[in-house]
Amino acid sequence: MDVSKVLKEALSELEKSNNDDSIQSLRVKYLGKKGLITDLLKSLKDLSVEDKKKFGASVNLAKEELLKKINTHSLEINKKNINEKLSKESIDITFPPPISQLGKLHPISKTYKEVIDIFGNMGFSVAEGPDIETDFNNFTALNIPEDHPAREMQDTFYLNEKDELDKPFVLRTHTSPVQIRTMMNTKPPIKIIAPGRTYRCDSDSTHSPMFHQVEGLLINEDANMGHLKGNLINFCKDFFHINDLKVRFRPSYFPFTEPSAEMDIAYSIVDNKIKLGEGDKWLEILGCGMVNPKVIENCKMDSSKFQGYAFGLGLDRITMLKHGLTDIRSFFNGNNNWLKANGFSLGRI
Repeated sequence: MDVSKVLKEALSELEKSNNDDSIQSLRVKYLGKKGLITDLLKSLKDLSVEDKKKFGASVNLAKEELLKKINTHSLEINKKNINEKLSKESIDITFPPPISQLGKLHPISKTYKEVIDIFGNMGFSVAEGPDIETDFNNFTALNIPEDHPAREMQDTFYLNEKDELDKPFVLRTHTSPVQIRTMMNTKPPIKIIAPGRTYRCDSDSTHSPMFHQVEGLLINEDANMGHLKGNLINFCKDFFHINDLKVRFRPSYFPFTEPSAEMDIAYSIVDNKIKLGEGDKWLEILGCGMVNPKVIENCKMDSSKFQGYAFGLGLDRITMLKHGLTDIRSFFNGNNNWLKANGFSLGRI
């Protein structure tokens, strides 16, 4: 049988094929195990050696050409079908989806936004810094001595790389390095909060190797403990939505503040649940104090002229207290069902 004739017939049928099914049928008809072009090779046994080479080569060329044409035609058909479908369908990408299709806002994200809003209304701006810090910014500038427990390998994550002072880089253990960076690069007055991720070697129901903090710093010429206490009391009232919040400040010690204090809020147990704001029990909520003059001097400022206060609290901790959550690990396990149950509606944001 004439190879060119079979190929011509196949190409003619291919032009009339307008869907995947007809193209596949044509492929089987001509190129399948019992296809017309494949069958041509059966006649090789009756040919001479020289004719076998020529005829076999022509059959293979015909197979290659038809296969190439089939693939090209198939792509053209698919492209045409897609374009026709697109021309008949449309979607308004500016139209908001139904609320039921939106995800949920993570409790930490909600707290993050609330804290920024509350302190923003008090005049604090947001400052940020890197998660990987130098020994100076994370420890030395904050008056944390070389023998402080926080510098031990079991308490802190260190990197193999070292900084210009030949000290290993560290995953910041608090957001205080942001305060140092700000004081080193900004002239007073300074009034910032520094929210962000922090890292310590802790892991249980109330501690996580990665957690969130917000720290605040105010530096000017007349800051005092009264200003600090007033701002923190107002913050807790706004955040927990408790107007008659019962609080106390206990003397404490931090190397970077002097004097230092812990702020506690009162609570009671009602129906096996914590009720914040009143009662005869006390719960530590944050640490604070007047910035140690040594820290001010370490940041190249005149401690005889400038003074300030600082505070720090765990965002995960206050989130758990506010929303009655008991295991910090659930914040980070990626469980979508947990987020559906404990997350918050995004609304049309």
